[in-house]
Amino acid sequence: MIFERKKYLDELIAGRGNSLVKIITGVRRCGKSFLLFDIWHNWLLEHGVTNSHIIEIQLDDFRNRRLRKPDALLDYIDSKVVDDGNPYYIVLDEVQLVEEFVEVILSLTHMRNVDVYVSGSSSRFLSSDVVTEFRGRGDEIHVWPLSFKEFMTVYDGSKEDGWAEYRLYGGLPQLLTQVGDEKKADFLRRLYRTVYLRDIYERNNIELRPEFEELSKTVASSIGAPVNALNIANTFKSVSNVQSITDKTVSAYLEYMQDAFLIEKSERFDIKGRKYIGSLSKYYYQDIGLRNAILSF
Repeated sequence: MIFERKKYLDELIAGRGNSLVKIITGVRRCGKSFLLFDIWHNWLLEHGVTNSHIIEIQLDDFRNRRLRKPDALLDYIDSKVVDDGNPYYIVLDEVQLVEEFVEVILSLTHMRNVDVYVSGSSSRFLSSDVVTEFRGRGDEIHVWPLSFKEFMTVYDGSKEDGWAEYRLYGGLPQLLTQVGDEKKADFLRRLYRTVYLRDIYERNNIELRPEFEELSKTVASSIGAPVNALNIANTFKSVSNVQSITDKTVSAYLEYMQDAFLIEKSERFDIKGRKYIGSLSKYYYQDIGLRNAILSF
């Protein structure tokens, strides 16, 4: 199943050879690896790049475990870059598995004829501020779940039926391999609990896990409504049995969710005063299917 992700392919093409590390970020399972290893790989081949000049390493493959050591990875890449002519394209997936991966990638930027592309899915690499770690040498390409237009390129049915499914189950690409409503719903529930929540918990050492999950439900049930941390905390207290959560805790938890690209913040803008109003914002889940799964559909 091939998805047309023209927007991101165009961004990769525009950044080709700009001497910056192309950092592919996005929520888990949104299609980052497919973008690099399938769409980008095929585009390079179609435009005259030979396979010998495309160095691709999936670092979560156990067979590549030795390359998780910085010296071993750099030595391996050095052995593949054998001429100073046409550029080499280095693609590293799950790069956070490499020890001192930022320093390793910065070392690659010192090579004259390489173009570097990296992606990852750990809680650290998913951090929205990961680009700052590359000291101005990073070019972020943020990948979202499938848009409705992208979804319809592979959906076998009418636009009306496609829209009904998309607004219920969202646009995570792997969802389209699940057959039947029950399978899709179970897939999203498992993904939320075993992947997204675990990433946030591990990165931020969250101890109040039941409270965090209640907060995520509260946010999911109020998307599109102007809110702030204080009134979320008040709402949270009114609909749950837990009364100990504070607006400071809510604010921190919202930042954790944004940091993992689970939700997106939309700030209110005062047109007359031409400034952002700091008190109220709207929050949206980056994938509507995950939002619906949190609320048990």
